[in-house]
Amino acid sequence: MFTLSTKNQWLVGGVLLAAMLVTRAHVSDHLLDASWAVFLLAGFYLRKVLAFGVFMATAVAIDYMAINQFGVSSFCVSQAYVALVPAYGALFMAGRWFAGQYQGETLASLGKLMLAVVIGFAVSELISSGSFYALSGTVTDVSLAGFMESLLKYSPHGLYIMSLYVTIAALLHVALRQVTQSDLAV
Repeated sequence: MFTLSTKNQWLVGGVLLAAMLVTRAHVSDHLLDASWAVFLLAGFYLRKVLAFGVFMATAVAIDYMAINQFGVSSFCVSQAYVALVPAYGALFMAGRWFAGQYQGETLASLGKLMLAVVIGFAVSELISSGSFYALSGTVTDVSLAGFMESLLKYSPHGLYIMSLYVTIAALLHVALRQVTQSDLAV
């Protein structure tokens, strides 16, 4: 199982929170929301389940500020918004699962990371999009066929964004492990 020291968990947690703040608050139109990747990575790097609550509360606070202070559209905030808790929980748990499967920088670990990303994304997408589709009041003719069409339309982009951020994190992870291991060998 992959574990970081408490000091490094605080450091990684701070970096992940900053990434979510910068990308979720829409301070730049050029950065796409990293929240889904952040929750998966928090599950991998942070040992305390309390971290999930901190990240969830931060996401809600960012949304509140973005809508009320920066004029971001509140279109996605509806009675379905509460479903983000289990949706993000699925991503966090996928990260925790991967932490237990991690065997260093191996092809087996890469395959398990890909599995965690795809399954975490799929479960989260079903929960978040399904609840929005059924409960938000923005869809007038709710049907399974309409929901499936919506999933097929929007999921590839969401998986791409999440995978992009997780890939960047994985490359940084490998690079930092190489540097710290070479420092120990000297």
